[in-house]
Amino acid sequence: MPRISWRTLALALAALALVPAAVACSSDDDDSAAGDAQYMGAIVTPPIEKPDAVLMDENGQPFDLRKETEGYVTLLYVGYTHCPDICPTHLYEISEALKKLDPDIRKQVRVVFATADPERDTPEQLKQYLDTFDPDFIGLTGTRDLMDQFQVALGLQPASRTDLGGGNYAVNHAAYVMAFTKDNYAYTVYPSGMGQKEWLNDLPLLVKKGFRSE
Repeated sequence: MPRISWRTLALALAALALVPAAVACSSDDDDSAAGDAQYMGAIVTPPIEKPDAVLMDENGQPFDLRKETEGYVTLLYVGYTHCPDICPTHLYEISEALKKLDPDIRKQVRVVFATADPERDTPEQLKQYLDTFDPDFIGLTGTRDLMDQFQVALGLQPASRTDLGGGNYAVNHAAYVMAFTKDNYAYTVYPSGMGQKEWLNDLPLLVKKGFRSE
């Protein structure tokens, strides 16, 4: 798969993220993705470094991201529990793919959902939400400033809001999953439209050999 600039990808996906979530969150699996490439995710250059951050997990406990995910392939997604489509679709596709993987591969993968809506996404809310997909999924939250800083550390614009009226709002956020290999770098990302096919292809490769271009 041709390499693309991480900044180019970020700008393109940021434009999509500016669409209100109630609209932007619609997607279908793209069966034409990746062609004959060994990795089906979008390869980013330079790779994204995993932030050295301590946030609060879904159990209300401090979570040192690097320490707690050491030795794992870590799928990191920034979203929010009130998202009507893209967030639950990503989590569902990952959870279903993990069920189909060899248990030895599955146990080397951690899934982390970091909220872009900390005002509503309390630890309790995150736990209840993530348990509907997989009780092993990790939810992270913190203060607004801390979560904004976390997104910046990932190379993202902090999420913004679109007022929906009646005190409700949508959150405009980056809609792709970052796959960090065991060296704490993400070389591939998975935008909306990628699903089980891509995870079933890429996760065994990322677990067994990390990332190595052909």
